[in-house]
Amino acid sequence: MSLFPGFEQRRIRTSGATINLVTAGSGEPVLLLHGYPQTHACWHRIAPDLARRYTVVCPDLRGYGDSSKPKGLPDHSNYSKRVMAQDMVEVMESLGHRRFHLVGHDRGGRVGHRLARDHGQRVRTFTAIDISPTLKMFESTDLAFATAYYHWFLMLQPAPLPEKMLAGQVPFNILGRVGREKPDLRAFSKAAVREYVRCFKDPRAIHASCEDYRAAGTIDLVHDRRDRHRKLQMPMLALWGRRAVVERLFDCLADWREVAEDVSGRALDCGHFVPEEAAPATLREISRFLRRHPMSTPVSKPRAPR
Repeated sequence: MSLFPGFEQRRIRTSGATINLVTAGSGEPVLLLHGYPQTHACWHRIAPDLARRYTVVCPDLRGYGDSSKPKGLPDHSNYSKRVMAQDMVEVMESLGHRRFHLVGHDRGGRVGHRLARDHGQRVRTFTAIDISPTLKMFESTDLAFATAYYHWFLMLQPAPLPEKMLAGQVPFNILGRVGREKPDLRAFSKAAVREYVRCFKDPRAIHASCEDYRAAGTIDLVHDRRDRHRKLQMPMLALWGRRAVVERLFDCLADWREVAEDVSGRALDCGHFVPEEAAPATLREISRFLRRHPMSTPVSKPRAPR
């Protein structure tokens, strides 16, 4: 809890998982979803400041951190973004937040995209950080993409091949994006990195993260194709790192405008791990966006920090 002073830690049982989270603050609810290979700890430089104005909820996604890690089903459906999004809806409902702002980085952005599609009436705003939509990225696959994002194609291979290749590679596969890029670790809190290493030493976490990627390349694409022509209606903010791979290979604003009606955003001066590498700028952009789009209906009862 040292990374989140004043936050309350909770464990909430959903219909398919037990979700670990921290929460604090008062005001409009904001759900922050982390990416791979991280945990809710990635928000430690943003969440405390955001909680001065908002009710902030930072969970570990199913399969990550200290949330439960069920064994993957043959069709990977229990790690589909639809099911992972349902976890988050049930978590927020349990906390008394029926409607909320939604922010997701990396895998959390993909869960957020599905949540916004399936439960649009619950999402006031959606912020996606350093991703283009999953379907767009897979359908744009070429040599440059496959080379830069080779871990997508490694991790979606049938078990146990990728699990065996990743076993014992901690901390090599932590923040090194499975070797894809090597960020300057001076940008990261040592305490946060220790958390990531601790969690990914668990073989169940490695299996669960592979299932996340297997679902992304199978059942998630089925769901995305069905919704290809149904655009998100809530205001959306896209942020990405100017030095990240997605900047080089994709046009984030154009890509998101294919699937959402109202998109704004820009690149920040950092690499992929935007919430940690560019925390002050990320906080400013999210705060400005939320202020421009307040909740239009009464919010849930604020939850004060302990």
